Amino acid sequence: MSDNNLRFNSKTIHGGQEPDKAYGAVMPPIYQTSTYAQSTPGGHKGFEYSRSANPTRTALENSLASIESGNFGLAFASGLAAMDAVIKLLNPGDEVISTNDLYGGSYRLFKKVFEKFGITFHFVGMHDSHKIEAHINENTKLIWLETPTNPMMNVIDIEKVSVLAKKHNILLAVDNTFATPYLQRPLELGADIVMHSATKYLGGHSDVVVGALVVKEKELAERLYFIQNASGAVCGPMDSFLVLRGIKTLHVRMQRHCENGRAVAQYLAKHPKIKKVYWPGFENHPNHEVAKRQMRDFGGMISFVPKGAGYEDAVKIVENLRVFTLAESLGGVESLAGHPASMTHASIPKEEREKSGVVDSLIRLSVGIEDVNDLIADLEQAIGQ
Repeated sequence: MSDNNLRFNSKTIHGGQEPDKAYGAVMPPIYQTSTYAQSTPGGHKGFEYSRSANPTRTALENSLASIESGNFGLAFASGLAAMDAVIKLLNPGDEVISTNDLYGGSYRLFKKVFEKFGITFHFVGMHDSHKIEAHINENTKLIWLETPTNPMMNVIDIEKVSVLAKKHNILLAVDNTFATPYLQRPLELGADIVMHSATKYLGGHSDVVVGALVVKEKELAERLYFIQNASGAVCGPMDSFLVLRGIKTLHVRMQRHCENGRAVAQYLAKHPKIKKVYWPGFENHPNHEVAKRQMRDFGGMISFVPKGAGYEDAVKIVENLRVFTLAESLGGVESLAGHPASMTHASIPKEEREKSGVVDSLIRLSVGIEDVNDLIADLEQAIGQ
């Protein structure tokens, strides 16, 4: 049966995969090798050096392409390494339009690394797609978006932005880390490139750092493969194996992340000490209807602001949590809590952070797959102190 005939929950297990040809191993072996024997110069079995390709990484890349409805997958040493490859498609003088509340590491890469090479970045509130066109000119070569955004949970209409991008012959790249292909598949909505920090939900167990790109078009894939090989920021075979293993349970984990996320969001929304909760599943979320249309469910990522709280109050809450772990990252089976202003988004200047709502009292939760009653009890004791 071809991958095209498989439904998503089957693709996570079988998509792009086949038993190992040597011994029939069901899981791809970890090919822990840097090089491969050749019968004659240039005579090899498809692999010559593991920076260029490795059988375990190839198995992961095939799986990534399958679950994102793409034709070509590329795996990198981290999500930022994957982003780095995309920006290397550009030239000095090119311009990029991105969302104004994206992940702090993405902002740092854009502003601190690539801006000095003559690439201009515009940060726009993309929840209103009409605001994007005002920043488009003949130098605009890429639109980079997250949806839901990190950490404000804004939802961007991928299909609308893709129509705009195609009208002006601009590449559209979507960071799909928060949603995962279980919830939304940007290539099906018109995006050209999908990016993941596979460290998060795809790996799912907080034990690996990997990035990914998926595309449909062969010419674009070839350009990215060249950059991947030439720059060398690839993941190793053990990391590839771990993410491939994680993908096989993505669908069942995401079901529980969504169930628990909904219960936690509803609990926080009713809590007398909570001022604001950001979660796209609420009917009063600014783009709830877009989320309903382009997402299967609303995910396990939530941000909230306690009433009358400042920096110290928010820090006290996250320090008092016992089931939630105070830590960077997200998307693991365990629940994590973070303080964006001092952790994930500290690289963004305070004035810029606060323009998009990332205030000092904002707390971000990655709701895991534990018993939801334990999670709610933990929040109750931490917020109540």
